[in-house]
Amino acid sequence: MTECFLGGSSAAGKEVAAEHSNVYLTWGEPPKQVKEKIEEVKKLAEEKGRNVRFGIRLHVIVRETEEEAWEEAEKLIQYVDNETIELAQKTFARYDSVGQKRMTHLNKGTRDSLEISPNLWSGIGLVRGGAGTALVGEPHTVAKRIKEYEALGIETFVLSGYPHLEEAYEVAELLFPLLKDEKKQENKIVGEMIADAYALKK
Repeated sequence: MTECFLGGSSAAGKEVAAEHSNVYLTWGEPPKQVKEKIEEVKKLAEEKGRNVRFGIRLHVIVRETEEEAWEEAEKLIQYVDNETIELAQKTFARYDSVGQKRMTHLNKGTRDSLEISPNLWSGIGLVRGGAGTALVGEPHTVAKRIKEYEALGIETFVLSGYPHLEEAYEVAELLFPLLKDEKKQENKIVGEMIADAYALKK
């Protein structure tokens, strides 16, 4: 059966997702904010007599050590000057997307304090619209963060990284072995991905 994935942080977006989606997909916000979204959409769906599952869209930067992972994160924006960041932020500010405004608020348009939650880095969102956060760290730490989202009710993780192919290998070799006993592959491609979506078993 074909499943419908919908996202949306506005009140209207959540209403539509609650009524029509099989999976409500959120961008990678801190766990507290994700929890609030899940509770709200779940309540809206229940009022409509529906059951909606939940997914999250994240970038991943995983390396053998924490230091290496954070170095890779910084490399992604090392050649991005402040003028480029300012221009991108002005562009994002013109959008009426509530989700984009929430992403922009996470990094506040500056390189300062980009780790907005343990191992959740908002540097990508300085110059990229849409999904602008990444889980950064060594394999066990990143796996722990994924399980924290799972505990909130997230079942599907849509992951990507830069550059796509190289990061796909890093994730497959370092991260997936720590999760494979707790998940099943679903062979579905959703948006911009470096791998299949994986649904964690309860």
